[in-house]
Amino acid sequence: MNVMDPLDAAMITGEALASPMHVGALLVFSPPPGAGPHFTDDLHRQALLGGGEIDPRLCRRPHIGLDTLGLWNWEEVEVDLPDHVQARILPPGSGDHAVWDLIAELHSRPLERHKPQWMAYLIDGLPDRRFAFYIKMHHTLVDGVEGMQMIADGLSTDPSDRSVKPFYVAGEHSPVRADEPASGILPNPVSALRSLLDAGRSSIGFAHDVVGGGADYLAGALTGESPFPLAAPHTRFNRRLGPERAVTGGSWPLDRVQAIQDAAGVTNNDVLTAVVSGALRGWLAAHDELPGRSLIGFLPVSVRVEGEAAQMGHGNMFGLQQCPLGTDLDDAADRLALIHRSMQWAKNEVARRGSAVTTLLTAPNLAPSLLLSLLPLVPKWRTGYNVPISNVRGPRTEMYFNGAHLDSLYPISTVFDGLGLNATMCSYAGTVSFGYVAGRNLVPDIQTLIPLTENAFAELESALGVR
Repeated sequence: MNVMDPLDAAMITGEALASPMHVGALLVFSPPPGAGPHFTDDLHRQALLGGGEIDPRLCRRPHIGLDTLGLWNWEEVEVDLPDHVQARILPPGSGDHAVWDLIAELHSRPLERHKPQWMAYLIDGLPDRRFAFYIKMHHTLVDGVEGMQMIADGLSTDPSDRSVKPFYVAGEHSPVRADEPASGILPNPVSALRSLLDAGRSSIGFAHDVVGGGADYLAGALTGESPFPLAAPHTRFNRRLGPERAVTGGSWPLDRVQAIQDAAGVTNNDVLTAVVSGALRGWLAAHDELPGRSLIGFLPVSVRVEGEAAQMGHGNMFGLQQCPLGTDLDDAADRLALIHRSMQWAKNEVARRGSAVTTLLTAPNLAPSLLLSLLPLVPKWRTGYNVPISNVRGPRTEMYFNGAHLDSLYPISTVFDGLGLNATMCSYAGTVSFGYVAGRNLVPDIQTLIPLTENAFAELESALGVR
């Protein structure tokens, strides 16, 4: 039997009681020059033919019963491609709002438990003859980075290549078996909790690092570089979700991010986090709901370490950090400086203490939000953070799918009860796309976050004197 690990089993069980737990992406394409009116129909027919061995992660379904002694298992099954690769056509004259409304509807639907845990939709009828792929996979199969790599494996840098296989065909980075983890994965809240459960190591050195790290976190909280545990203000983002989702996205030139980064002497991630902070501050203020205390973001932290750790194969370390977003500060430059100080402090902690220790010390903020969201009828709880924010690296060069140019790539992540808004960014070919997803009952006007994101960019540029 291929028994699920405890966190996967908890997510599958909790999903039936709470919220769907899949991640997704929207890829918008322009057809190649000279493409006929039936180009997307031909793409759909080709997709249904497959053209290769399907990635093993996409060939299994969850199963529980007497034959598994009541334990959740992964069961290998045949994939019926027409069930998983479907076509949708927007009404004539549809604009971008219609696209996002359709994506929100599709993202709201749970994956069918008795089938492999993924779906792909080819969407025709976008403005300017464009079309799109919307892809979603259960979070137990991939996280954001793995999913992005799987999608990139199904694209080509050659516009003349007409033999590109769909993303679901096993590619260069596919594992040999479905239970083989990919390497180099940047953690998000779910994968971080999995790492914590798997890191049950006991040693004097580990205990010493935990005690020392705890003292560091207390000192960081006293200086404002790290929040106190469970100190995030309660906002509407931290309420229970309804069954529907709201989704939106927008793209900006990476040159604007780079100019702000250079002017302030900060990192790319610092700038993107400050932009999200400014957009959320603007949204909450417009709804007369801006808390007096700063919102807390939950962000992945990546550091490059040298010396002994690098020689042992750990040249890169990943951790997580609750980062004050400075939404209580009027000045955009002050918000950016606060975020930079907090993230720099977090990187130093990860480099000094290691991923396992910093993940363990993060657990008091992380576990209540994730684990309580799996339980029904739980009353309002204290949360350690208000919104997960992550940045996934996409392809750096222009990409094509059988001649069609990839215009935009939007990440669409997961929301939970108690964590009803998610902001994820993805870089691609000189642009960065912001993907926002929320419970529709919590953020019904999510599309207003796009102009507010532009306002946040402009605020930073003005505050730093960037043209």
